Amino acid sequence: MTDAETQHQLGTNLRRQGQACEALGPLEAAVQLAPTNPLFRLDLGATLLGLGRAAAAETIAPAVALVPTLPEARNLLGCALLAAGRTTEAQAEFAEALRLRPGYAAAHDNLGRACRAQGRMAEALRHFQLALGRSPSPSPATHSNFLLATNYADSLPAAEIVARHREWDARHARSLRPGFPPAIAPFAGRRLRIGYVSPDFCQHAVAFFFAPVLAAHDRTRFEIFCYHSGSVRDAVTAQLRAAAEHWRDIAALDDDTAAGLIRRDGIDVLVDLAGHTAGNRLLVFARRPAPAQATWLGYPNTTGLAAMDWRLTDATCLPPGDDARHGPEKLLRLPDVFCCYQPPPDCPPAETPATDRPPTFGSFNNLAKLSPSTIRLWAQLLAAQPAARLLLKSPGANDPETQNFFRAQFASHGVAPERIRFNGEALPMRQHLALYLGCDVALDPLPYNGTTTTCEALLMGVPVVTLAGETHVSRVGASLLRCVGLPEFVATTPAEYVSLATRLAASIPRRAELRARLLTSPLGDTVRFTRNYETAMLEAWQASAAAAAA
Repeated sequence: MTDAETQHQLGTNLRRQGQACEALGPLEAAVQLAPTNPLFRLDLGATLLGLGRAAAAETIAPAVALVPTLPEARNLLGCALLAAGRTTEAQAEFAEALRLRPGYAAAHDNLGRACRAQGRMAEALRHFQLALGRSPSPSPATHSNFLLATNYADSLPAAEIVARHREWDARHARSLRPGFPPAIAPFAGRRLRIGYVSPDFCQHAVAFFFAPVLAAHDRTRFEIFCYHSGSVRDAVTAQLRAAAEHWRDIAALDDDTAAGLIRRDGIDVLVDLAGHTAGNRLLVFARRPAPAQATWLGYPNTTGLAAMDWRLTDATCLPPGDDARHGPEKLLRLPDVFCCYQPPPDCPPAETPATDRPPTFGSFNNLAKLSPSTIRLWAQLLAAQPAARLLLKSPGANDPETQNFFRAQFASHGVAPERIRFNGEALPMRQHLALYLGCDVALDPLPYNGTTTTCEALLMGVPVVTLAGETHVSRVGASLLRCVGLPEFVATTPAEYVSLATRLAASIPRRAELRARLLTSPLGDTVRFTRNYETAMLEAWQASAAAAAA
Protein backbone atom coordinates (compact mmCIF):
# COMPACT_ATOMS: atom_id res chain seq x y z
CA MET A 1 0.00 0.00 0.00
CA THR A 2 1.38 3.44 -0.96
CA ASP A 3 1.70 6.35 1.46
CA ALA A 4 -1.19 8.08 -0.29
CA GLU A 5 -3.41 5.01 0.08
CA THR A 6 -2.47 4.71 3.75
CA GLN A 7 -3.41 8.34 4.41
CA HIS A 8 -6.65 7.93 2.46
CA GLN A 9 -7.63 4.84 4.39
CA LEU A 10 -6.86 6.55 7.70
CA GLY A 11 -8.98 9.54 6.72
CA THR A 12 -11.95 7.51 5.54
CA ASN A 13 -11.85 5.40 8.71
CA LEU A 14 -11.87 8.53 10.88
CA ARG A 15 -14.74 9.98 8.88
CA ARG A 16 -16.69 6.73 9.19
CA GLN A 17 -16.25 6.93 12.97
CA GLY A 18 -17.77 10.44 13.04
CA GLN A 19 -14.42 12.23 13.36
CA ALA A 20 -14.73 14.33 10.21
CA CYS A 21 -12.49 17.16 11.45
CA GLU A 22 -9.73 14.70 12.35
CA ALA A 23 -10.14 13.06 8.94
CA LEU A 24 -9.22 16.23 7.03
CA GLY A 25 -5.47 16.01 7.67
CA PRO A 26 -4.96 12.47 6.31
CA LEU A 27 -7.33 13.08 3.37
CA GLU A 28 -5.51 16.30 2.45
CA ALA A 29 -2.20 14.44 2.69
CA ALA A 30 -3.52 11.74 0.35
CA VAL A 31 -4.49 14.37 -2.24
CA GLN A 32 -1.11 16.05 -1.97
CA LEU A 33 0.66 12.73 -2.47
CA ALA A 34 -1.59 11.64 -5.35
CA PRO A 35 -3.17 14.78 -6.86
CA THR A 36 -4.54 12.96 -9.94
CA ASN A 37 -6.45 10.32 -7.97
CA PRO A 38 -10.13 11.32 -8.32
CA LEU A 39 -11.33 9.10 -5.45
CA PHE A 40 -9.02 10.84 -2.98
CA ARG A 41 -10.28 14.26 -4.09
CA LEU A 42 -13.92 13.21 -3.98
CA ASP A 43 -13.61 11.84 -0.45
CA LEU A 44 -11.84 14.99 0.73
CA GLY A 45 -14.48 17.14 -0.96
CA ALA A 46 -17.33 15.14 0.57
CA THR A 47 -15.77 15.55 4.02
CA LEU A 48 -15.37 19.30 3.54
CA LEU A 49 -18.97 19.50 2.35
CA GLY A 50 -20.22 17.64 5.41
CA LEU A 51 -18.35 20.08 7.63
CA GLY A 52 -19.85 23.07 5.82
CA ARG A 53 -16.49 24.24 4.46
CA ALA A 54 -16.46 26.64 1.51
CA ALA A 55 -13.52 24.84 -0.15
CA ALA A 56 -15.61 21.77 -0.99
CA ALA A 57 -16.49 22.79 -4.56
CA GLU A 58 -12.91 23.78 -5.41
CA THR A 59 -11.70 20.40 -4.13
CA ILE A 60 -14.29 18.35 -6.00
CA ALA A 61 -14.16 20.16 -9.37
CA PRO A 62 -10.69 18.81 -10.36
CA ALA A 63 -11.89 15.27 -9.59
CA VAL A 64 -14.86 15.78 -11.91
CA ALA A 65 -12.46 16.90 -14.63
CA LEU A 66 -10.61 13.60 -14.18
CA VAL A 67 -13.80 11.49 -14.35
CA PRO A 68 -16.31 13.65 -16.25
CA THR A 69 -18.66 10.76 -17.04
CA LEU A 70 -19.08 9.57 -13.44
CA PRO A 71 -22.61 10.60 -12.34
CA GLU A 72 -21.76 10.35 -8.64
CA ALA A 73 -18.95 12.89 -9.08
CA ARG A 74 -21.26 15.31 -10.90
CA ASN A 75 -23.87 14.91 -8.21
CA LEU A 76 -21.36 15.57 -5.41
CA LEU A 77 -20.03 18.68 -7.17
CA GLY A 78 -23.59 19.91 -7.54
CA CYS A 79 -24.13 19.51 -3.80
CA ALA A 80 -20.98 21.53 -3.06
CA LEU A 81 -21.99 24.30 -5.48
CA LEU A 82 -25.48 24.42 -3.98
CA ALA A 83 -24.04 24.76 -0.48
CA ALA A 84 -21.94 27.67 -1.75
CA GLY A 85 -25.01 29.46 -3.12
CA ARG A 86 -24.03 28.83 -6.76
CA THR A 87 -27.46 27.47 -7.55
CA THR A 88 -27.44 27.66 -11.34
CA GLU A 89 -24.08 25.90 -11.58
CA ALA A 90 -25.37 23.25 -9.17
CA GLN A 91 -28.45 22.64 -11.32
CA ALA A 92 -26.22 22.13 -14.37
CA GLU A 93 -24.22 19.44 -12.56
CA PHE A 94 -27.34 17.63 -11.37
CA ALA A 95 -28.77 17.78 -14.89
CA GLU A 96 -25.55 16.32 -16.29
CA ALA A 97 -25.66 13.52 -13.71
CA LEU A 98 -29.19 12.74 -14.91
CA ARG A 99 -28.06 12.78 -18.54
CA LEU A 100 -25.32 10.32 -17.68
CA ARG A 101 -27.69 8.15 -15.65
CA PRO A 102 -31.37 8.73 -16.50
CA GLY A 103 -33.60 8.25 -13.48
CA TYR A 104 -30.73 8.79 -11.01
CA ALA A 105 -32.78 9.25 -7.81
CA ALA A 106 -30.10 11.14 -5.85
CA ALA A 107 -29.70 13.69 -8.66
CA HIS A 108 -33.47 14.23 -8.82
CA ASP A 109 -33.49 14.71 -5.04
CA ASN A 110 -30.69 17.27 -5.19
CA LEU A 111 -32.19 19.02 -8.19
CA GLY A 112 -35.32 19.35 -6.09
CA ARG A 113 -33.24 20.99 -3.35
CA ALA A 114 -31.72 23.38 -5.89
CA CYS A 115 -35.12 24.34 -7.28
CA ARG A 116 -36.39 24.86 -3.73
CA ALA A 117 -33.46 27.18 -2.98
CA GLN A 118 -34.32 29.13 -6.13
CA GLY A 119 -37.99 29.46 -5.22
CA ARG A 120 -39.18 27.14 -7.99
CA MET A 121 -41.41 25.09 -5.73
CA ALA A 122 -43.52 23.38 -8.40
CA GLU A 123 -40.34 22.06 -10.05
CA ALA A 124 -38.86 21.14 -6.66
CA LEU A 125 -41.89 19.04 -5.77
CA ARG A 126 -41.79 17.35 -9.18
CA HIS A 127 -38.14 16.37 -8.77
CA PHE A 128 -38.67 15.10 -5.23
CA GLN A 129 -41.57 12.98 -6.46
CA LEU A 130 -39.41 11.65 -9.29
CA ALA A 131 -36.70 10.77 -6.77
CA LEU A 132 -39.25 8.89 -4.70
CA GLY A 133 -40.69 7.12 -7.73
CA ARG A 134 -37.41 6.17 -9.41
CA SER A 135 -36.06 4.25 -6.45
CA PRO A 136 -37.58 0.88 -5.48
CA SER A 137 -36.72 1.72 -1.89
CA PRO A 138 -36.50 5.53 -1.53
CA SER A 139 -34.56 6.84 1.40
CA PRO A 140 -36.30 8.45 4.37
CA ALA A 141 -34.10 11.53 3.78
CA THR A 142 -35.40 11.97 0.22
CA HIS A 143 -38.96 11.55 1.47
CA SER A 144 -38.27 14.16 4.19
CA ASN A 145 -36.97 16.58 1.55
CA PHE A 146 -40.28 16.24 -0.24
CA LEU A 147 -42.23 16.86 2.97
CA LEU A 148 -40.18 19.94 3.82
CA ALA A 149 -40.96 21.33 0.37
CA THR A 150 -44.71 20.93 0.90
CA ASN A 151 -44.55 23.59 3.63
CA TYR A 152 -43.44 26.20 1.09
CA ALA A 153 -46.12 25.35 -1.47
CA ASP A 154 -49.13 27.64 -1.58
CA SER A 155 -51.25 25.25 -3.63
CA LEU A 156 -51.46 22.17 -1.37
CA PRO A 157 -54.34 21.85 1.13
CA ALA A 158 -53.26 21.50 4.75
CA ALA A 159 -55.06 18.17 5.09
CA GLU A 160 -53.11 16.74 2.16
CA ILE A 161 -49.81 17.89 3.64
CA VAL A 162 -50.62 16.20 6.96
CA ALA A 163 -51.62 13.03 5.10
CA ARG A 164 -48.28 13.02 3.26
CA HIS A 165 -46.47 13.24 6.59
CA ARG A 166 -48.42 10.27 7.91
CA GLU A 167 -47.33 8.36 4.78
CA TRP A 168 -43.68 8.89 5.80
CA ASP A 169 -44.42 7.22 9.12
CA ALA A 170 -46.20 4.29 7.49
CA ARG A 171 -43.45 3.81 4.93
CA HIS A 172 -40.31 4.21 7.03
CA ALA A 173 -41.02 4.30 10.76
CA ARG A 174 -44.04 2.44 12.04
CA SER A 175 -42.53 -1.05 11.71
CA LEU A 176 -39.56 0.02 13.87
CA ARG A 177 -41.60 0.61 17.00
CA PRO A 178 -40.62 -1.95 19.67
CA GLY A 179 -43.20 -4.40 20.93
CA PHE A 180 -42.61 -3.37 24.53
CA PRO A 181 -43.25 0.03 26.17
CA PRO A 182 -40.25 2.14 27.20
CA ALA A 183 -39.27 1.85 30.83
CA ILE A 184 -40.65 4.48 33.21
CA ALA A 185 -38.00 5.32 35.80
CA PRO A 186 -39.21 6.27 39.31
CA PHE A 187 -39.27 10.05 39.58
CA ALA A 188 -39.20 10.68 43.32
CA GLY A 189 -35.97 12.21 44.55
CA ARG A 190 -34.36 12.86 41.19
CA ARG A 191 -34.35 15.36 38.35
CA LEU A 192 -36.36 14.88 35.17
CA ARG A 193 -34.04 13.91 32.33
CA ILE A 194 -34.63 15.82 29.09
CA GLY A 195 -32.76 14.84 25.93
CA TYR A 196 -32.48 17.06 22.84
CA VAL A 197 -31.71 15.58 19.41
CA SER A 198 -30.55 17.90 16.63
CA PRO A 199 -28.12 18.12 13.70
CA ASP A 200 -28.08 21.90 14.17
CA PHE A 201 -26.10 22.46 17.35
CA CYS A 202 -23.95 24.92 15.39
CA GLN A 203 -24.28 28.29 13.62
CA HIS A 204 -27.92 27.69 12.72
CA ALA A 205 -31.26 29.38 13.42
CA VAL A 206 -32.40 26.47 15.63
CA ALA A 207 -29.38 26.94 17.89
CA PHE A 208 -30.14 30.66 18.29
CA PHE A 209 -33.55 29.86 19.79
CA PHE A 210 -32.40 26.78 21.70
CA ALA A 211 -29.34 28.32 23.37
CA PRO A 212 -31.23 30.61 25.79
CA VAL A 213 -33.44 27.73 26.94
CA LEU A 214 -30.42 25.52 27.50
CA ALA A 215 -28.80 28.28 29.58
CA ALA A 216 -31.97 29.02 31.58
CA HIS A 217 -32.94 25.43 32.46
CA ASP A 218 -33.41 24.90 36.19
CA ARG A 219 -30.66 22.39 36.90
CA THR A 220 -32.05 21.61 40.34
CA ARG A 221 -35.11 20.05 38.67
CA PHE A 222 -33.89 18.99 35.22
CA GLU A 223 -30.90 17.03 33.95
CA ILE A 224 -30.07 17.96 30.35
CA PHE A 225 -28.61 15.75 27.62
CA CYS A 226 -27.76 16.99 24.10
CA TYR A 227 -27.47 14.46 21.26
CA HIS A 228 -25.67 16.15 18.37
CA SER A 229 -26.39 14.32 15.13
CA GLY A 230 -24.67 16.78 12.78
CA SER A 231 -21.11 16.85 11.51
CA VAL A 232 -20.55 20.62 11.70
CA ARG A 233 -18.59 21.79 14.75
CA ASP A 234 -18.04 25.51 15.33
CA ALA A 235 -17.96 28.16 18.06
CA VAL A 236 -21.71 27.80 18.68
CA THR A 237 -21.25 24.04 19.11
CA ALA A 238 -18.59 24.71 21.74
CA GLN A 239 -20.89 27.13 23.61
CA LEU A 240 -23.78 24.68 23.63
CA ARG A 241 -21.54 21.82 24.68
CA ALA A 242 -20.25 23.86 27.60
CA ALA A 243 -23.80 24.67 28.69
CA ALA A 244 -25.06 21.07 28.53
CA GLU A 245 -24.55 18.68 31.44
CA HIS A 246 -24.21 15.70 29.11
CA TRP A 247 -23.13 15.83 25.47
CA ARG A 248 -23.33 12.91 23.06
CA ASP A 249 -22.07 12.97 19.46
CA ILE A 250 -24.30 10.54 17.57
CA ALA A 251 -23.60 11.52 13.95
CA ALA A 252 -21.63 8.33 13.35
CA LEU A 253 -24.08 6.07 15.18
CA ASP A 254 -26.78 4.16 13.31
CA ASP A 255 -30.35 4.60 14.52
CA ASP A 256 -30.43 1.39 16.57
CA THR A 257 -27.21 2.27 18.37
CA ALA A 258 -28.31 5.85 19.02
CA ALA A 259 -31.65 4.67 20.39
CA GLY A 260 -29.86 2.21 22.67
CA LEU A 261 -27.60 4.98 23.99
CA ILE A 262 -30.63 7.15 24.79
CA ARG A 263 -32.30 4.25 26.61
CA ARG A 264 -29.18 3.66 28.69
CA ASP A 265 -29.11 7.36 29.58
CA GLY A 266 -32.60 6.93 31.03
CA ILE A 267 -34.13 9.90 29.22
CA ASP A 268 -37.64 10.80 30.41
CA VAL A 269 -38.58 13.25 27.66
CA LEU A 270 -36.80 13.12 24.30
CA VAL A 271 -37.20 16.27 22.18
CA ASP A 272 -36.74 16.41 18.41
CA LEU A 273 -35.48 19.80 17.17
CA ALA A 274 -35.37 19.01 13.43
CA GLY A 275 -38.61 17.52 12.14
CA HIS A 276 -38.14 16.70 8.45
CA THR A 277 -35.24 19.10 7.90
CA ALA A 278 -31.83 17.89 6.71
CA GLY A 279 -29.99 15.52 9.00
CA ASN A 280 -33.01 14.63 11.13
CA ARG A 281 -32.99 11.47 13.26
CA LEU A 282 -36.71 10.76 13.30
CA LEU A 283 -35.98 7.05 12.87
CA VAL A 284 -34.39 7.14 16.32
CA PHE A 285 -37.70 8.43 17.69
CA ALA A 286 -39.52 5.70 15.73
CA ARG A 287 -37.65 3.18 17.91
CA ARG A 288 -39.25 4.75 21.00
CA PRO A 289 -36.17 5.13 23.25
CA ALA A 290 -37.97 7.40 25.76
CA PRO A 291 -41.36 7.19 27.48
CA ALA A 292 -42.32 10.71 26.35
CA GLN A 293 -41.27 12.10 22.96
CA ALA A 294 -41.92 15.60 21.63
CA THR A 295 -41.11 17.72 18.59
CA TRP A 296 -40.37 21.42 18.95
CA LEU A 297 -38.79 24.43 17.33
CA GLY A 298 -37.04 23.14 14.20
CA TYR A 299 -40.01 22.25 11.97
CA PRO A 300 -43.32 24.07 11.46
CA ASN A 301 -45.53 21.04 10.94
CA THR A 302 -46.34 17.57 12.18
CA THR A 303 -43.65 14.88 11.95
CA GLY A 304 -46.39 12.38 11.06
CA LEU A 305 -44.88 9.87 13.50
CA ALA A 306 -47.23 7.75 15.57
CA ALA A 307 -44.32 7.40 18.02
CA MET A 308 -44.13 11.17 18.56
CA ASP A 309 -46.37 11.93 21.53
CA TRP A 310 -46.33 15.70 21.64
CA ARG A 311 -45.89 18.76 19.47
CA LEU A 312 -45.15 22.09 21.15
CA THR A 313 -46.94 25.14 19.79
CA ASP A 314 -49.07 28.02 21.08
CA ALA A 315 -52.69 29.14 20.86
CA THR A 316 -52.01 31.64 18.08
CA CYS A 317 -50.06 29.28 15.82
CA LEU A 318 -52.65 26.53 16.32
CA PRO A 319 -55.85 27.79 17.98
CA PRO A 320 -57.73 25.20 20.05
CA GLY A 321 -60.19 23.12 18.08
CA ASP A 322 -60.01 19.85 16.19
CA ASP A 323 -56.40 19.09 17.14
CA ALA A 324 -56.37 15.70 15.39
CA ARG A 325 -56.42 17.36 11.98
CA HIS A 326 -52.92 18.72 12.61
CA GLY A 327 -51.26 15.29 12.85
CA PRO A 328 -50.86 12.34 15.23
CA GLU A 329 -49.07 14.29 17.97
CA LYS A 330 -50.99 15.70 20.90
CA LEU A 331 -50.63 19.50 20.99
CA LEU A 332 -48.95 21.17 23.97
CA ARG A 333 -49.74 24.87 23.75
CA LEU A 334 -47.25 27.03 25.63
CA PRO A 335 -48.81 30.01 27.46
CA ASP A 336 -47.32 33.02 25.62
CA VAL A 337 -45.49 31.88 22.52
CA PHE A 338 -43.84 28.73 21.17
CA CYS A 339 -40.24 30.00 21.39
CA CYS A 340 -38.07 32.73 22.88
CA TYR A 341 -35.44 34.99 21.36
CA GLN A 342 -32.16 36.23 22.76
CA PRO A 343 -30.30 38.91 20.78
CA PRO A 344 -26.77 38.12 19.66
CA PRO A 345 -24.00 39.95 21.50
CA ASP A 346 -22.77 43.26 20.12
CA CYS A 347 -25.74 43.97 17.87
CA PRO A 348 -25.83 47.42 16.26
CA PRO A 349 -28.12 50.15 17.65
CA ALA A 350 -31.63 50.49 16.24
CA GLU A 351 -31.08 53.84 14.53
CA THR A 352 -33.59 56.09 12.78
CA PRO A 353 -33.58 55.34 9.02
CA ALA A 354 -32.36 57.82 6.44
CA THR A 355 -35.08 59.92 4.81
CA ASP A 356 -33.21 60.83 1.62
CA ARG A 357 -33.95 57.53 -0.16
CA PRO A 358 -37.02 55.85 -1.64
CA PRO A 359 -39.17 53.75 0.72
CA THR A 360 -37.59 50.31 1.03
CA PHE A 361 -39.42 47.10 1.85
CA GLY A 362 -37.26 44.13 2.83
CA SER A 363 -37.32 40.38 3.22
CA PHE A 364 -34.38 38.51 4.70
CA ASN A 365 -36.16 35.16 4.40
CA ASN A 366 -35.04 32.07 2.54
CA LEU A 367 -35.89 32.55 -1.15
CA ALA A 368 -37.83 29.29 -1.08
CA LYS A 369 -40.47 31.14 0.95
CA LEU A 370 -41.21 33.54 -1.90
CA SER A 371 -44.20 31.62 -3.21
CA PRO A 372 -46.32 32.81 -6.17
CA SER A 373 -48.85 34.13 -3.64
CA THR A 374 -46.09 36.08 -1.89
CA ILE A 375 -44.81 37.62 -5.12
CA ARG A 376 -48.33 38.53 -6.22
CA LEU A 377 -49.01 40.21 -2.85
CA TRP A 378 -45.72 42.10 -2.79
CA ALA A 379 -46.25 43.20 -6.39
CA GLN A 380 -49.57 44.73 -5.33
CA LEU A 381 -47.74 46.58 -2.58
CA LEU A 382 -45.09 47.89 -4.98
CA ALA A 383 -47.82 48.98 -7.39
CA ALA A 384 -49.39 50.99 -4.56
CA GLN A 385 -45.95 52.52 -3.82
CA PRO A 386 -44.45 53.43 -7.23
CA ALA A 387 -41.27 54.90 -5.73
CA ALA A 388 -40.60 52.00 -3.36
CA ARG A 389 -37.87 49.39 -3.68
CA LEU A 390 -37.69 45.78 -2.46
CA LEU A 391 -34.54 44.28 -0.93
CA LEU A 392 -34.23 40.48 -0.92
CA LYS A 393 -31.42 39.32 1.40
CA SER A 394 -30.90 35.57 1.41
CA PRO A 395 -28.24 32.91 0.81
CA GLY A 396 -28.05 32.24 -2.93
CA ALA A 397 -29.51 35.64 -3.84
CA ASN A 398 -26.33 36.63 -5.72
CA ASP A 399 -26.87 33.84 -8.27
CA PRO A 400 -27.61 35.62 -11.59
CA GLU A 401 -30.21 33.14 -12.83
CA THR A 402 -31.98 33.21 -9.47
CA GLN A 403 -32.19 36.98 -9.72
CA ASN A 404 -33.50 36.75 -13.29
CA PHE A 405 -36.14 34.25 -12.17
CA PHE A 406 -37.51 36.51 -9.43
CA ARG A 407 -37.30 39.67 -11.52
CA ALA A 408 -39.30 37.89 -14.22
CA GLN A 409 -41.89 36.83 -11.65
CA PHE A 410 -42.33 40.39 -10.44
CA ALA A 411 -42.27 41.73 -14.01
CA SER A 412 -45.22 39.48 -14.85
CA HIS A 413 -47.15 41.57 -12.29
CA GLY A 414 -45.94 44.89 -13.71
CA VAL A 415 -42.96 45.54 -11.38
CA ALA A 416 -39.88 46.94 -13.15
CA PRO A 417 -36.75 44.80 -12.64
CA GLU A 418 -34.65 47.67 -11.31
CA ARG A 419 -36.97 47.99 -8.30
CA ILE A 420 -35.80 44.61 -6.95
CA ARG A 421 -32.41 44.49 -5.22
CA PHE A 422 -30.60 41.35 -4.04
CA ASN A 423 -27.98 40.59 -1.41
CA GLY A 424 -26.67 37.06 -0.97
CA GLU A 425 -23.54 37.84 1.02
CA ALA A 426 -22.66 35.64 3.99
CA LEU A 427 -21.93 38.39 6.51
CA PRO A 428 -20.87 38.45 10.15
CA MET A 429 -23.91 38.84 12.40
CA ARG A 430 -23.35 42.53 13.22
CA GLN A 431 -23.11 43.45 9.53
CA HIS A 432 -26.08 41.23 8.69
CA LEU A 433 -28.24 42.97 11.29
CA ALA A 434 -27.05 46.40 10.14
CA LEU A 435 -28.60 45.75 6.72
CA TYR A 436 -32.04 45.97 8.35
CA LEU A 437 -31.33 49.66 8.92
CA GLY A 438 -31.74 50.15 5.18
CA CYS A 439 -35.33 48.85 5.33
CA ASP A 440 -38.44 50.72 6.37
CA VAL A 441 -40.80 47.73 6.63
CA ALA A 442 -40.03 43.99 6.72
CA LEU A 443 -42.44 41.80 4.75
CA ASP A 444 -43.42 38.36 6.03
CA PRO A 445 -43.91 35.76 3.24
CA LEU A 446 -46.74 33.26 2.95
CA PRO A 447 -47.60 30.50 3.50
CA TYR A 448 -44.21 29.92 5.19
CA ASN A 449 -43.65 32.78 7.62
CA GLY A 450 -40.32 33.89 8.97
CA THR A 451 -39.20 33.31 12.56
CA THR A 452 -35.57 34.36 12.93
CA THR A 453 -36.05 37.15 10.40
CA THR A 454 -39.08 38.55 12.23
CA CYS A 455 -37.16 38.63 15.51
CA GLU A 456 -34.13 40.21 13.82
CA ALA A 457 -36.24 42.91 12.16
CA LEU A 458 -37.94 43.86 15.45
CA LEU A 459 -34.56 43.85 17.20
CA MET A 460 -33.37 46.41 14.66
CA GLY A 461 -36.56 48.44 15.10
CA VAL A 462 -38.07 47.52 11.72
CA PRO A 463 -41.86 46.90 11.75
CA VAL A 464 -42.95 43.54 10.29
CA VAL A 465 -46.20 43.00 8.40
CA THR A 466 -47.69 39.50 8.28
CA LEU A 467 -50.82 37.91 6.84
CA ALA A 468 -52.28 35.32 9.23
CA GLY A 469 -53.14 32.00 7.59
CA GLU A 470 -54.77 28.80 8.82
CA THR A 471 -51.80 26.60 9.82
CA HIS A 472 -48.81 26.84 12.16
CA VAL A 473 -46.42 27.60 9.31
CA SER A 474 -48.57 30.55 8.20
CA ARG A 475 -49.33 31.90 11.68
CA VAL A 476 -45.85 32.16 13.18
CA GLY A 477 -45.69 35.85 12.26
CA ALA A 478 -49.01 36.48 14.01
CA SER A 479 -47.80 34.61 17.09
CA LEU A 480 -44.56 36.59 17.39
CA LEU A 481 -46.13 39.98 16.73
CA ARG A 482 -49.01 39.46 19.13
CA CYS A 483 -46.59 38.25 21.79
CA VAL A 484 -44.61 41.51 21.59
CA GLY A 485 -47.80 43.58 21.73
CA LEU A 486 -48.06 44.47 18.05
CA PRO A 487 -51.31 42.82 16.90
CA GLU A 488 -51.95 45.83 14.67
CA PHE A 489 -49.16 44.57 12.37
CA VAL A 490 -51.13 41.36 11.65
CA ALA A 491 -53.31 41.49 8.54
CA THR A 492 -56.23 39.16 7.88
CA THR A 493 -56.65 39.87 4.14
CA PRO A 494 -54.23 40.68 1.30
CA ALA A 495 -55.77 44.13 0.93
CA GLU A 496 -55.21 44.83 4.62
CA TYR A 497 -51.58 43.63 4.28
CA VAL A 498 -50.93 46.12 1.46
CA SER A 499 -52.67 48.96 3.32
CA LEU A 500 -50.80 48.25 6.54
CA ALA A 501 -47.37 48.06 4.86
CA THR A 502 -48.08 51.28 2.94
CA ARG A 503 -49.12 53.11 6.10
CA LEU A 504 -46.08 51.91 8.06
CA ALA A 505 -43.70 52.95 5.27
CA ALA A 506 -45.13 56.46 5.44
CA SER A 507 -44.97 56.72 9.24
CA ILE A 508 -42.24 54.49 10.63
CA PRO A 509 -42.47 53.71 14.38
CA ARG A 510 -39.56 54.76 16.58
CA ARG A 511 -36.99 52.02 16.17
CA ALA A 512 -35.74 51.99 19.74
CA GLU A 513 -39.31 51.49 20.93
CA LEU A 514 -39.79 48.41 18.74
CA ARG A 515 -36.57 46.91 20.08
CA ALA A 516 -37.67 47.59 23.65
CA ARG A 517 -41.03 45.93 22.97
CA LEU A 518 -39.27 42.79 21.78
CA LEU A 519 -36.80 42.58 24.64
CA THR A 520 -39.35 43.22 27.42
CA SER A 521 -42.03 40.91 25.97
CA PRO A 522 -42.52 37.21 26.80
CA LEU A 523 -40.71 36.50 23.52
CA GLY A 524 -37.61 38.21 24.88
CA ASP A 525 -37.96 36.95 28.46
CA THR A 526 -35.99 33.73 28.16
CA VAL A 527 -36.33 32.75 31.83
CA ARG A 528 -40.11 33.16 31.79
CA PHE A 529 -40.35 31.15 28.61
CA THR A 530 -38.12 28.38 29.97
CA ARG A 531 -40.17 28.02 33.17
CA ASN A 532 -43.33 27.65 31.05
CA TYR A 533 -41.56 25.20 28.77
CA GLU A 534 -40.34 23.13 31.72
CA THR A 535 -43.88 22.92 33.06
CA ALA A 536 -44.95 21.55 29.68
CA MET A 537 -42.16 18.97 29.81
CA LEU A 538 -43.34 17.77 33.22
CA GLU A 539 -46.92 17.55 31.95
CA ALA A 540 -45.78 15.52 28.94
CA TRP A 541 -43.83 13.07 31.09
CA GLN A 542 -46.59 12.71 33.68
CA ALA A 543 -49.19 12.04 30.98
CA SER A 544 -46.97 9.43 29.33
CA ALA A 545 -46.20 7.78 32.67
CA ALA A 546 -49.91 7.66 33.56
CA ALA A 547 -50.73 6.14 30.17
CA ALA A 548 -48.04 3.49 30.58
CA ALA A 549 -49.30 2.60 34.05
CA ALA A 550 -52.92 2.30 32.93
